[in-house]
Parts: sequence; structure tokens; C-alpha cells
Amino acid sequence: MIDAVDIHVKGIVQGVGFRPFVYRMAKKYLINGWVLNAADGVYIHAEGESKLVDEFIMELSDNAPAASRVEEIDIKEVPLEDFDSFEIRFSDDEAVKETTLVSPDLATCNDCVAELFNPNDRRYRYPFINCTNCGPRFTIIDYLPYDRAATSMAAFPMCERCAAEYADPLDRRFHAQPDACFECGPSVTWRVGAEGEELIGKTREESDVIFAAAVEMLMAGKILAVKGLGGFHLVCDANNAESVAELRRRKRRDGKAFAVMAPSVEAARALCFVTEEEEAVLTGASRPIVLLRKRPDGAIGAGVADKLSELGVMVPYTPVQHLLMHDFAEAWAKANPEEAAASCAPGVPVPLLVMTSGNVHDEPICIADEEAREKLAGIADAFLGNNRPILTRFDDSVVRLVRVGEAEDKSNFAVQFLRRARGYAPVPVSAAAEGVETAEGIVFAAGPEQKNTFTLLRGTDGFVSQHIGDVENAETYDAWLAAKDRFESLFEMAPTAVACDLHPEYLTSKWARHQALPLTEVQHHHAHIVSVVAEHGLTDAVCGIAFDGTGYGVDGAIWGGEVLLSNRQAFERFANFAYVPMPGGAAAIKHPLRMAYGVLWAYDLLDHPAAEAALAPLGDEAEVCDTMIERGLNTPMTSSVGRLFDAASALLGICAEPSYEGEGAILLEAAMETAGADVPGAAAAEEAAGVAGEDELAARERYAITAQKNTATETSTAEDTSVLLLDAEATFRALLDDVEAGVPVSIIARRFHDAFVSAIVMAAELVRALYGISMVALSGGVFMNRYIVEHVLPALSEAGFTAAINRDLPPNDGCISFGQAVVCADRETLEG
Repeated sequence: MIDAVDIHVKGIVQGVGFRPFVYRMAKKYLINGWVLNAADGVYIHAEGESKLVDEFIMELSDNAPAASRVEEIDIKEVPLEDFDSFEIRFSDDEAVKETTLVSPDLATCNDCVAELFNPNDRRYRYPFINCTNCGPRFTIIDYLPYDRAATSMAAFPMCERCAAEYADPLDRRFHAQPDACFECGPSVTWRVGAEGEELIGKTREESDVIFAAAVEMLMAGKILAVKGLGGFHLVCDANNAESVAELRRRKRRDGKAFAVMAPSVEAARALCFVTEEEEAVLTGASRPIVLLRKRPDGAIGAGVADKLSELGVMVPYTPVQHLLMHDFAEAWAKANPEEAAASCAPGVPVPLLVMTSGNVHDEPICIADEEAREKLAGIADAFLGNNRPILTRFDDSVVRLVRVGEAEDKSNFAVQFLRRARGYAPVPVSAAAEGVETAEGIVFAAGPEQKNTFTLLRGTDGFVSQHIGDVENAETYDAWLAAKDRFESLFEMAPTAVACDLHPEYLTSKWARHQALPLTEVQHHHAHIVSVVAEHGLTDAVCGIAFDGTGYGVDGAIWGGEVLLSNRQAFERFANFAYVPMPGGAAAIKHPLRMAYGVLWAYDLLDHPAAEAALAPLGDEAEVCDTMIERGLNTPMTSSVGRLFDAASALLGICAEPSYEGEGAILLEAAMETAGADVPGAAAAEEAAGVAGEDELAARERYAITAQKNTATETSTAEDTSVLLLDAEATFRALLDDVEAGVPVSIIARRFHDAFVSAIVMAAELVRALYGISMVALSGGVFMNRYIVEHVLPALSEAGFTAAINRDLPPNDGCISFGQAVVCADRETLEG
């Protein structure tokens, strides 16, 4: 029996080789008909024997291309039209209302890499080699459907040979929109200095001259601006301490770690511990920066990631990077024959390139060649660009793998995002939950000020933007507006409601309040918790633990140490850390000894013998802080756990003058690391604790954070709204006691961390005892701390809780807009 069906496939099915895949499957199962791209997915008309049609449809979901994501397959029986062949038709963007999903940019596949370095291949060393399975996608799309004419490749008509490959269903480049070669495609360009003469690599020989010049400058310690998929990188030799220091000076990036590009996973293993799970992410199609634990004997150049226990590592993901890294590694090996002969042995240097965002301090990454030459002229010595326009600005994604259970079980490792951008966005994050109605219309959530993303929520699909950055200046605000306009245009989504943060001064919130649309203001930490709730499809109330640095509270104070009873629409503040003063406000963040003074003042610990020495660097500022606190001058109150970590880091002499946001807490965690320990604060620190001469159970009791009924206190200038206050007075007293007793800083840092792990479990137990809630949701920047995540999740599980953390989004403020959008949509549904 011959059947005829129309099939509509929704999901990430454009730009990932889905139509060629359908064509091949149709030939395999003797199916006649057609396939085409449309703005809302891929449409297929299939005619064939009933059994073969069923098997053909099963292939569509079970064996789709690796880079695709089939969300839904709709099938409808239709009259037979007696097709005698199967064909790929031109895209049809008529009579469709919804928009399909778009693939993120994909790393160069292994087949293309093999051709790139094959002297007998016609694309040998072509810097823009790609195929249906790899290459640029979202960063070159202008509009949908995804066809060459709708991309920045429209300016490069295919030559006869490329066109033949494009039209051949059996070729790997069948309907590969960015397909090109030296004869017809984009070319690399080269300038020494912003005003230097431009060289264009139209031929292989000309291109090779450019790469040779770039490598020569890298070997000479110079700094390059190199154009990537989503913007420029600033690049230098990571083993050249002078070059790294000069890059820091020019970019005004004093302490924050640089990411490095290694030529291979084997080279990365010479520097860091790399598990199988980490290798899979490091070499996958998304190719993010992966934070790896440093080897104690790893030969990492000075100035790259000093004082940290982790190193951000990536491997090449574009043909330009493959060529540059390959040629640099060869030149490096000639200049360092002994190290090269060691074949990536631990403790021996390997060829590495610093690969950091190509931007001026606090501004967005540069995407246009002219823009890069103008803005990076004082940083880069030369410019390796190209004439293929980037249409959407994208930074690299940053992830780490965290242990969420027993190490022996490989399923107990999860990817944690620190920055979600290239390779992942704009894949939508699902907000679906059983029994929750889908709101009509489209919500635009503006997001926070720091680590901003925005979200467009349509139905249950949350289109979370790439990482935008800190929207504190005109340049980043303009980039935010441009990205917003591109998302709305590309996905054909006109917002019908707007959501924003409560903060009165955020630029994004001010924008939202000026829109002529229904507005929902969402408290910062509620958005954090709802982002987790929605990611996991939860519907019942949860115990939400939201620990971070800053969030505007409903009482006007600065929140950041919150225990919330929360669902998708509302929350109650069950507990919070007792307010402490921040003398000078933002100055207490930039100069955390001020924060330390405020903390010790609140806890009546200024007279502790160890406090005087710890606060001595404040000098006369101590008296100023005291006056400000006593008189309530520019001294906001905060419950922030992030600020408590800053204070502890400053008191221990770890970080008193941070050069970037969060440095104090990051270095405090790193301080736990001891030689030979696989995990910060692991066995070696336990052994050292025994040397300190105290039973660790007794130490935990000294450091314990306590809970007490919330009553108004004289130190608070704002009304507390919670049932319980969490008090860290004993924790800081114990810290000072240990400082006075000469306990090693690594042990004090671990005990401090353990106190907060225990406090989270205690808070969850109090919520369960009073309300019977055993689901815990954890979010906020504090949960970017590997030690806390890897210790609190097993502790909660052992205590009988089910715990959820952000899965597809970062726990930092990168998840806020998604939470805002869900709160707005659910409230709209209830009110509707």
C-alpha cells in the first residue's frame, strides 16, 4: 500500500544539514516527494510504501544530524500526488506565521580539518573551509529562511565547482550555505598597525604569507587582533610573560585570568587535569572555553591565571584558528626543541596562545574590521581580519563540569555555564511545565545590569540572548539594543508584555518602564530561583536559596543572602543573612577592607586581637568608615553572601584591592587549593587541618552560622521582612581566632566555605520542618563556586532533599532574564 503524508519538523533544523539528511533517507527508503525550508521549520511531502514511510519518519527523529535538535514532528495524511522522485525545493517563506529555531555557530568538523591540512585537497589551507556539518550559522544570518542569499555570504557567488558540490545530494557540502573556496569565497586580510597597508589573501600563496607574518609577530612577542566567528580576539604568546603583561597593561586588565588556546587536548593535559567528560565538551561542536583544574606541575606562563586553581582552555574551532595555532605550534617547536621533544609531558611548556575578547575595557567585543582598527589600535600591533561580515556579536561561551554526586558515577557530572554565548545561544530554553498554561503573546524580559542577557518568551520557548555584558555604559547599551532588535526581527517576535528588574537605576529597567506595554517588575532573587524552577519544569513551591553579590530588595536594601519560599509567580522571604553595613556603598565592593570593617562592626568584633592587624591597611579610612556607619551616611545595608566572602578574603589578606568583579571570592576559593589535591579543599587540606591541632568537628561547630527569629535591630536602617535571620557572627569570630592562632589560610578558607554549605542545609531543613517542602532550588553567583556546589549537592541529597541548579543557563545574573520572563508570563496567564 502506498501512503502519502505531509511532515512538518520543528526545532533546530536549518543550517545543520537537515535537508540533505532527509534527501538521503528518502533515497534509502524509496520515498518520493520533496523537502523544503520554511520560516517555521522543515516541510516534507513523502510518498512510499506504508512500512517504508513509517521507517523514514522514525529516522527523522532517531538519527537526525548531530547539530540539529528535533523538537516536534507533525504528520498529516494527504492525497497521493504520484511523485516519481525526491527533490530539495527552494525555501518557502509564504503563509507561515511562526519562526524556526536557528543553529548556533558550529566548530570546524573533523572532515573539514582533514581537508584543511591535506595538500592534495583543493581547499588546502583555505581559512573559511566548512560543510553542511560545521561553520558559521547564527553570526552570519540576516533573515530566515536560512539560505545563502539571507546571510553575509550573499556577496560571494559560488564558483562552478562549489556550485556543483552544493547541488550534489551525495556531497558533504550539499546545500551548505557558507560553502566557498579560494576562487569564490572570503579572504583573510592583514595590516601591521591600524594605518598599515592592507594585504588580502585571495590565493593560497597570499593567504600563507599572511599567516606566516602573523606567526612571526606572535613569536616576537607582539599582540594580534584576530577576527573570529562572533568578533575579534586579542592574541599573544601565552608563554611570553612580557607579552602577557603588555596585553594586560594595554587592555587595562590587571588581574582577571586570560583564557588560552591549546593546539590539542593532549597539550591541555600537560597543564590541567582533563576528564573524559571535560574532553567531550572541550572538543564538541560548541567548543566553549572550559575551566579545567590546573596540574600542580603544569607549566603555565606567568601572568595568565596566577593564584587560581583553574585555567580556561579552548581548542581551535575555526579554520583561521586551526591554521594560526598549527603554524604557531610549528614555529614554537623549532624555537623550543627540548620542550617539543617532550611531547606534552606534564610540567613541560607547550605552545599556547592567549585568546581573549577583542574589546576595549568595559566595551562590547569588536565585530567589524574598521571598528577593530579604530578601537583596538592602542592594544593590537597587527590585525588579522577578513572580508566576511559578522552580523551578530558573540563572545565565547565559558563552562565547567561540576560533580553533582559520587565521582564513580559518570552521570553525576554536569555542565555548568559561566557564560552562555557562541555555540549555545540562541537555542531556546524550555519553560514548559506539566499543568502550567501557556501564556498568549510574547514577553520581552530586559534582564539585569551585570552579565546581562535578555529573553524573548514565546509559548514555552525562552529565546535567551547571548551574553551581552555589563550594561553600564552607552556602548554596551547600544549593543544590547542592537541584539534585541536582531532577535525580534529574526524570530519575528513583537513583544506584547515587558519584564524587568526592580532596581530603579538599571538602564535596562529604565528602558522597560518607558515602553507602552504591560510591565512586570520582578525581584532579582525571585528571578534567580524561577530560572531554576522553569528549567526543571517544576510547578510546586520550592525552598529557593539565592546567594549572590547584589540584588535590589523590596525593602530598598541590597539583598544577596536569601532563602525564599517560591513558585513561578510569587515568593515569600523566609530567611536572610542579617544586614551588615557597606560603608561607602559601591566603594565597599571596590575596597573590600571597608566591607570587612562593616562586617566586624555589625558583629561587634572590631576589638578582636586579630582585627586590628587585618584592618591596619585601612589607615585613616577606618575612622571614616566608622563615622559613615554611625551616622548612616552613604552606607546601605546588605544581606549579601557575596559581600561576606569579599570581607573574609580581605581579612585573610587574600584580596584587599580587587581588579575585577568577584575576585575576592574567587581567590578565597583558590586559597583552599593545596598541592596534590584534585578538588579544592580536598584530602590535602584535611590532612593539614590535623596539623593545626584541632578536631574538624569542633572547628565546624565554632564556624557554624546560626538562625534566630527576626526582630528589628539597631544596626538595620531598613525593615527586615523575613521570618528568620541567618547570623555569621560566629563564623567571623572563628576566622579571626584562627588567624590569631596561626592556622594556615587554606584551612581557614575551607572552614569558611564549609560554614555556608552547612548553613544552606540548615535553612532547607527549617523550611521542610515548617512547610513540608523538600525541593531546593539553588541560584546566584555564589553557586559559581565549584567547592560549594560540589559539597552542598551531596549534603542536601544525604539529608533527603532533591536539589536543582541552573542547567542550561549560568547561576550568575545570566539567568535573570529567563526568570523574569517566566514570572511575567505566568502572572499574565493567571490574570488573564
